[in-house]
Amino acid sequence: MKITLKDGSVREYAQPMAVIDIARDLSEGLARAACAGEVNGEVVDLRTVVDQDAQVNILTVNDEGGLSTLRHTASHVMAQAIKRLYPNTKLAIGPSIADGFYYDVDPENPLTAEDMEKIEAEMKKIVKEALPIERFTLPREEAIAFMKEKDEPYKVELIEDLPEGEEISFYRQGEFTDLCAGPHLMNTKDIGKAYKLMNLAGAYWRGSEKNKMLTRVYATAFGKKADLDAYITMMEEAKKRDHRKIGRELGLFMMNEAGPGFPFFLPKGMVLKNTLLDYWREIHRKAGYVEISTPVILNRKLWETSGHWDHYKENMYTTVIDDEDYAIKPMNCPGGVLVYASEPRSYRDLPLRMGELGLVHRHEKSGQLHGLMRVRCFTQDDAHIFMTPEQIKDEIKGVANLIDQVYSLFGFKYHVELSTRPEDSMGSDEDWEMATDGLRDALDELGLPYVVNEGDGAFYGPKIDFHLEDCIGRTWQCGTIQLDFQLPQRFELEYTGADGEKHRPIMIHRVAFGSIERFIGILIEHFAGAFPTWLAPVQVKVLPISDKYMDYAEKVKEQLFDAGIRVEVDTRSEKIGYKIREAQTQKIPYMLVVGQKEAEEGTVSVRSRFAGDEGSSSLEAFMEKIQKEIASRENRKVEKEEN
Repeated sequence: MKITLKDGSVREYAQPMAVIDIARDLSEGLARAACAGEVNGEVVDLRTVVDQDAQVNILTVNDEGGLSTLRHTASHVMAQAIKRLYPNTKLAIGPSIADGFYYDVDPENPLTAEDMEKIEAEMKKIVKEALPIERFTLPREEAIAFMKEKDEPYKVELIEDLPEGEEISFYRQGEFTDLCAGPHLMNTKDIGKAYKLMNLAGAYWRGSEKNKMLTRVYATAFGKKADLDAYITMMEEAKKRDHRKIGRELGLFMMNEAGPGFPFFLPKGMVLKNTLLDYWREIHRKAGYVEISTPVILNRKLWETSGHWDHYKENMYTTVIDDEDYAIKPMNCPGGVLVYASEPRSYRDLPLRMGELGLVHRHEKSGQLHGLMRVRCFTQDDAHIFMTPEQIKDEIKGVANLIDQVYSLFGFKYHVELSTRPEDSMGSDEDWEMATDGLRDALDELGLPYVVNEGDGAFYGPKIDFHLEDCIGRTWQCGTIQLDFQLPQRFELEYTGADGEKHRPIMIHRVAFGSIERFIGILIEHFAGAFPTWLAPVQVKVLPISDKYMDYAEKVKEQLFDAGIRVEVDTRSEKIGYKIREAQTQKIPYMLVVGQKEAEEGTVSVRSRFAGDEGSSSLEAFMEKIQKEIASRENRKVEKEEN
């Protein structure tokens, strides 16, 4: 058989070979570093035997699939440690995730921070024991009996729910055996030393509020201790930047038990939100978009036509009006389609770029709600572009450039993923192929590097996702471009071509911010609440040294306000040092200290978040400077740390 390697070279073998043996044949060092294999694009166990011509790649911790395998194995070691310490604990599931792994367990007694230390210590023992990890399979009934004998009811339920004929595999390490599809490392010692238990949380069994609440033990693992240390440092920094904490301290937004997952924006938060929306409207007007607004509630027939009723109903809120089913919109697109269909269209009207800042509602499970990052109600900065086939490439390039403009303004780096057809999709193979090729060709022409995310497209078309990176290295999926041949067909949209015949337009769905609420959460954490001056809810705080200078402070405030600058006066009878510290805590970009000298000379003493004491200035000169900074949307950097 011929084995084609990642570099294109070919190895020939006379007999079937396990992936680990292929790795050894290539290099003993590579075999020692190997975590998993990739056979014809699928991540597999090192024990997997290749018995025919195939493309094979050996994965290490430097590859996503390799690191995921290490973490998955670490989750088994953690489960083994928990069972050693607390034998009556029942095990549920323990997958690897984007930044580590977890295991859901049902302990006899609640786990505590002290238990976490004990579990981690026991994990070290298991790693040191260097237990070989063996894979075996059992027929369905034997597998169920095996897990019943071990008194693992959650595992029994998982096996019972597997399709008939599905291979049921287990992994054994020492006295511990777990139901698992793999892949896994060859030995517990291969995990190394770079792992750490992070925190405990509650999680419903199978994500349903109707089921029992289990304990989720979160942890992480890396190939090198330096990577673990960097991650822990990042997480500590992330705690300081938690948008829920900063949002509360700065008076931006709040949550209330009257509506879990439904954010309330406070006055300062609305200033921030509206400033972002003003920017959105400005750049979209310049890019040739028109703005529309569509209803929040529409009838079932519409959602059946769009496909959402069949493909997305579990995430939709529904109601009944005049004995007819209605749904609160989870997406803006069907409304945009109706606007397009409201009048005859010609090829001369295309491309038609319609933007909508639409309020959408989606039913997220309560355990998944998280501040502004995961909510049930949010404003989506949607736009729908209707075009001819010849315009696809240029329109996609135009959207990509607009998204680049937005992210660059805030100092975000980003990477791009191309997501292809999912299993639950609608439309013909030909349409999907044409749509996917259109996105791929546009990315290639732009010279944007991207990775292919197989099977993660929307149910109606492939998409390009933009994953931005914040200042502490975390990534967030925000912008997206989705090409859709399906909705124009389902709604029978048309335009009259140059040939006088009727043609079907092609549709792009796209967002730049994504969810405005989520983007605000990301910005809060990215800037740690210290927003650029143009975005800051309060841009200037006037600080009178004493009550005697309150009249002058109010006069300064009035002039700044009339100039369009967001300004407040600290009217409290406090010492000036206290007022300055309070303004710094509130992340105010500029503080204007006024006293006798300033009142007599008509000046202000300028202190900034960026450079500390900037000296005395005429009010006119300061106003000119800050207006220029705001108009340019400059992201002024901190020149020195405040004491």
